[in-house]
Parts: sequence; C-alpha cells; structure tokens
Amino acid sequence: MPHIVCLVKQVPDPETPASQFKVDEAAKKVIPAPGVQPVPSQFDTIGVEAALRIKDKQPDTTITIVSLGPDSFRDSIKTGLAMGADEGVHVNDPAVNEADHWATAEVLAAVIQKLGAFDLIIAGRQATDWDMGVVGSTVAEILGVPVITIAKDLQMEGGKLTVERVLLDGFETVEAATPAVVTVSNELGEPRYPQLKQIMA
Repeated sequence: MPHIVCLVKQVPDPETPASQFKVDEAAKKVIPAPGVQPVPSQFDTIGVEAALRIKDKQPDTTITIVSLGPDSFRDSIKTGLAMGADEGVHVNDPAVNEADHWATAEVLAAVIQKLGAFDLIIAGRQATDWDMGVVGSTVAEILGVPVITIAKDLQMEGGKLTVERVLLDGFETVEAATPAVVTVSNELGEPRYPQLKQIMA
C-alpha cells in the first residue's frame, strides 16, 4: 500500500494588499495583517493535488498531511483532508514554530521517520511567503533519499517515479526509485476544490 507524505504550510493571504503588512523591526518579522486569515501555501496545495492524482489511479494509497507551525496551521491540514487526504499530523511547538529552514527540515524529517515507511514525500517548490524553496530538498538530504525539484507532472508506479521537471529553457523527464522527495510547481495544474461534504467531514 503506497504511502505519500505531503508537507504543507500556512502563509499570509497573497491577495492581501502590501499596505496592510507591517514589519516588527526588533523581531525582524512580518506582523500579520489584522482581520486577514492565513491560507495554505499555493504550491503545497498543488502538492496535495499531485498526491491525489496518484491516489486516483492507486486507490489503496494513503496520504498523510504534515505541517509544522502554530494553531492556525491546523487549517492547512484540514484543507488537505477536505481535498481527499487520509490523515494529518500537526507539530505545534513554540520552540520550533519560528525555526529556520534547516531546523524546520530536521523536525519534519523526524516526524516522517516516526510515521514509518513512506514511498514519496511531496512539497511545494517553495512557500509563497519567503520563496526560499529549500525545505523539501533539505528533508531529502536529512533522510538520505533522492530529490527531484520543480515538477510539472508526477507518476508513481511499481516503486518507480517518473517526473517531468520545469527547466529555464524547457522540460526534462527524470526517473527515480522510491522512496524519494519531489517538489511540485504550479505548472502541474490547479488543485481540486473540496466538496461541501468533504469540508463538513
């Protein structure tokens, strides 16, 4: 039974006007805009969509959503579950909620190891708040598995991945054995919208 882990993050709503944001100079961080709810990072929901497309072809696949952050990050897990994922894990510890990318990756990797065997980890190519794009690759490094970045198409069958990657001047197709990490891009397509029944559940 294939097991896919999707990494998701909650971010400030990108539709919020820039004038609504303030910066805490002392803490060197952005103060959330008042009255504007954060949303799941766009590339991460596309990652959940990639996992669900595999599940559509292999219905015995289990999809686990993993998120690291404060209470509001539960909503990004709920979004993934409403889309069709099977289970969610929320790591909420003030000691690491504001961690840098390496510490974040270390915690996520430890969580994934605790979950047990996995075939595939999917992350967004980057978070839509800081646009660093390094957590997925760092998790792969820590776990000692291959990573394929900026995917526009992803197929998994018989312990093998076939991934079409976006390059600056075109595309390339890469194959890798599982387990592996893949980061997905918006070229994969729009994520499905949860139905009301799924949202209520």
